[in-house]
Formats: sequence, C-alpha cells, structure tokens
Amino acid sequence: MVRRVLMAVLCLMLSVGSARAQGPSRQQPRPARSPQDPPVVLRPARVFDGIDPLPHEGWAVVVVGERIEAAGPAGDVKAPEGARTIELPGMTLLPGLIDLHTHVLLHPYDEAVWNDQVLKEPLALRVCRATNHLRSILDSGFTTIRDLGTEGAMYADVGIKQAVDDGIVPGPRMLVVTRAIVATGSYAPKGFAPEWHIPQGAEEADGVDALIRVVRDQIGRGANWIKVYADTAMGGGPVRPSFTQDEMNRIVETARSVGVPVAAHATSKEGMRRAAMAGVTTIEHGDGGDEEVFRLMAERKVVLCPTLAAFEASARYAGYRPGSGPEPPRLRRARETFRKALAAGVVIANGSDMGVFAHGDGARELELMVDYGMKPADALRAATDVAARTIGWQDRIGAVRPGLLADLAAVEGDPTADIKSLRRVRLVMKGGRIHRRP
Repeated sequence: MVRRVLMAVLCLMLSVGSARAQGPSRQQPRPARSPQDPPVVLRPARVFDGIDPLPHEGWAVVVVGERIEAAGPAGDVKAPEGARTIELPGMTLLPGLIDLHTHVLLHPYDEAVWNDQVLKEPLALRVCRATNHLRSILDSGFTTIRDLGTEGAMYADVGIKQAVDDGIVPGPRMLVVTRAIVATGSYAPKGFAPEWHIPQGAEEADGVDALIRVVRDQIGRGANWIKVYADTAMGGGPVRPSFTQDEMNRIVETARSVGVPVAAHATSKEGMRRAAMAGVTTIEHGDGGDEEVFRLMAERKVVLCPTLAAFEASARYAGYRPGSGPEPPRLRRARETFRKALAAGVVIANGSDMGVFAHGDGARELELMVDYGMKPADALRAATDVAARTIGWQDRIGAVRPGLLADLAAVEGDPTADIKSLRRVRLVMKGGRIHRRP
C-alpha cells in the first residue's frame, strides 16, 4: 500500500513538472491571489447573482484580492485605482457553479466499466486521471465540488484535495468523503467465487459499535462529509435498506457530534425514509421516492441531489438515444420522481454523479433539470446559492455579493433564458485568480 501511495505522489509531481516544462498557460497551477495584486473590474452584459431569478443588466463586479469588493449597476460601481477592466460583451457573469455529487477518481463507464476501474487500474493511474478531471471541471465553470467516494482508491481524495488547496494542481474547491460506508456483502465488485475475498469499492461495517468506529476513522483520515449507502440490491434481489434505523441514527449522530454532515445514497422509498428520519443532510439519487417520502424530506429539510445525468448517461451506454425509441424504465422513473420532489417542495441541489459521464460535462445535469420541469433560474440556483447553503458555505461562495470569495464564471448568452448557455464558458475565476480567459 505504501508503494502505491508513493507512486501516486510521484505521478502528481511528474504532472506538475510537465506543466512547468511546457511554459505558462491558463491551466498551470498558480498561488492564491494576493491582496497586493491589481484589482479587477468585470463588465459583462448582465449578472446572475445566484439569488434573484432575473439577471441584472448592466452590472459591474469589482474583485480585490480573492474576494468580491463590489457588485452593482456599472454607473454606481467605482473602479479602484490601478484596476484593470475585463470587458465581457454579450456574456452573463454568475457565481462559480457547484456540483455536490462527483467522483474524480472514476471516468466514463463507456471507457472502462466500474469493476475494471476498481480492480485493474493502478492507484497512480487513477490519481493522474483525477488531476486531468479536476482541470476539466474547473474549466467548465464549476469552482466547487463535493466528491462522494473514491470507489476503491482508499483515501486518495484527501491527498488530491490537499494538492488543489496547496496550488500543486488546478481544480475546484473540494469536499471529500474518503471511502463511503456500506453494509457487509452489499457493495461491489461482485460476481466472483465465494471463496475469494475481493477488495470493495467502499468500507464495510455493521452494527452500532463498528459503524461508530468507521465514521470516526474516516473523519480522522480527512473526510469532510460521511457518505452511507442506505440501501442496496443484496444478492441480486430488489433494492432494500442496508442498515436498521438505529444504525442509520448512530451514523448521523456520531458524525454530527464532531460537526460533519452525512450524505445518503438511497434509491428505495424505505431507504430514503430511514435516511431522512436519521437526519442526513442530503439524499443522493432518490429515484424510488413517492409523494409521502418527499413530503417527509421537505418537512425535515433534507436536500435531494437527483443525479439525473448519471441515469441518462447509463441509458445511453445501453444504447438509448433520445427520440429514437421508448424512454428506458429507470430514466422515466427518474423524470417522474424528480417532478414529484418538485411538487412536494423538496429543496433540490445540483449533484450529477460526474465520473459516470465525462468530467467537465456538468452542465448536463442542469439541462436535464430544466427538461424535467425546473425553471432555468431555479436550476442555476440549485448549482449556486442552494448548493452553497447545503454545504454550509453560503458565507463563502454561491452568490455574487461583496465579501464573498471571487469564484465566478462568464458564459456567452443568458442561461436564465437558455440553460445551454452554460456550455459556452469563456471566463473562470476562482478566489480572484483567472483560470480561463475570454
């Protein structure tokens, strides 16, 4: 294991050395912006501030150091002495986007199936891929992600997060969960002779005492969140809860006692109900929900991350093409349950399961949200202010407001009118540092 970790570190070093050898580029890691750097004035056609449903026409935004200094009508915003102005004609400036369900240590399943990635790809290779994934995510306008599990790569996400924080590799801000928690015998890889012990894509634990230990151990190793699989299809049968209500309660209680929130994978009504009753902060997927469980989530303020893009990508890998035949049952169910969640008043935050599909294609989730019935401005809020509040970072990111970190993106057109505008990213700024230039 030590040898594999050293190989992964060497891979990161080689990646950075290669970037330096190639000379400066917009993708090269740079230190955090200093307050002594010249102020920047951004002058787009309009600003979507992450809160108001309508964009503000003719606004300007001033960035000093790593934070937003001012935002408002261009005529009222005074440019600081020595500031440089960046004109963004025809563009909308918006908060850096947030995705609350990614897997940077995975790559699309039409390139390699999940089992092969977990069992056959060396850790060093997976870490090297992840550094490219982070760059692609940042370049696409997503400046913060919550990465929900290393899928067999142990605690590699902790080191990757540190590499981003230290400026070694470019990437979005990260929250990580390390290995995720599953009931024994409930996860994967599967399909091998029973006499073989196959490494799993998550950490197995059962019973209150063992679960308390695993939760504490993962937090001690660097997990910012705990992820638990609330249900699974054990033995190839129907999806059923993995843990008792008492076990779920103790997972959440143990994590919450040290200020760490919990995300629950749940695709059955009963799994969702137990997770909501336990007090998890988010439920991932949720395509087995009905009106009753969505009302419970709304009452208990449990946020849904619907991962529509993962369902749609999986259907495409199986041969589905929109308009060429009937919608696959699981995709149709995801559409129907998403609408039920909307109708029940569930708070929906953007979480796509990126990694099942290509990193940098995060706009796909927001497009599907709109296609399934959400207004474009609400989909944008799900990836900005709502997502920031879900992770408790509303005082740092998620809005264009003085005092917040200058995590910003500019896109051609108006995404509140056409959500596909998010695919035309022209500028990305993280902490006042420009990573992608128009």
